[in-house]
Amino acid sequence: MSLLSQKHLQNEEDAYKWVEARIWPNGAQCPHCFEQKRVSKMEGKATRFGLYKCYACRKQFRVTVGTIFEKSHVPLYLWLQAFYLIAGSKKGISANQLHRTLGVTLKTAWFMGHRIREAMRIGSLTHPMGGEGKVVEADETFYGRTSTHPKGRKTKFDKAMHKNVIFALVERGGSVRSYHVSGATVAEVIPIINANVKRETAMMTDSAKLYKFQLSQFASHDRIYHGKKEYVRYVPEGPTIHSNTVENYFSVFKRGMRGTYQHCKEKHLHRYLAEFDFRYNNRVALGIDDETRASKMIKGAQGRRLTYRKAGSARAE
Repeated sequence: MSLLSQKHLQNEEDAYKWVEARIWPNGAQCPHCFEQKRVSKMEGKATRFGLYKCYACRKQFRVTVGTIFEKSHVPLYLWLQAFYLIAGSKKGISANQLHRTLGVTLKTAWFMGHRIREAMRIGSLTHPMGGEGKVVEADETFYGRTSTHPKGRKTKFDKAMHKNVIFALVERGGSVRSYHVSGATVAEVIPIINANVKRETAMMTDSAKLYKFQLSQFASHDRIYHGKKEYVRYVPEGPTIHSNTVENYFSVFKRGMRGTYQHCKEKHLHRYLAEFDFRYNNRVALGIDDETRASKMIKGAQGRRLTYRKAGSARAE
């Protein structure tokens, strides 16, 4: 049976029940006062399905309140179809494709995509990566054009100054964390590494000068020299030295951005990075299938309401 033919993707009532089971695993909770005990479901023919009342603050609510679905005119089952389509597309799915597939307007499809990317963002309170016996690769890449750089042809003096800088940390066999930074400098990159990687970790980077004397506090720091056409270095003891894992992540990201999305303004780049991070961190190699991935995305929808006004800002919460 096709995943998209499941009941909660075709019927509004089933969609509400499916979302409730994931956002409220321990029973309904009031989003206004966070009461759980004095909450009951409202019944009756004239009552909208999925409606609850809190007898502590006397307010009515549905599971969509306080989530990315709040005050949306799009049926919830169509939202869930969009979740499944984005969760199962390795390089993303464009707003035009969502518009054609779901039968919504292009503006609505674009906004739905950005709301879903908000649900895919990991929080700031995450545990450090790596640890004893673990390897973390660090690298930076360039994509698109910055909003502050004047348009026109670049010169030989520009190099990559007109592009957005993306920095990523990838734990081998584990997760990725990517960041849109203002520049590939020690002041921008090294604090991110120190805040996100445990000191017992073996670090792997390329031969960029910004890493040369900055990672001595970690268990080890090995560099690979691409300028000398060195891409893998085997050692008798210890992990193989390379930065191919993080570069593979960048290759998937760039193929998705250029082939699927084609254009992205700098102010929206952090959400697209969140999308590719989420799919990498919940990939098939880690035992997570498309349906489980969509369920995890739904859990991230709570507490992240995004308005049209905020969708245009650089750091909407």
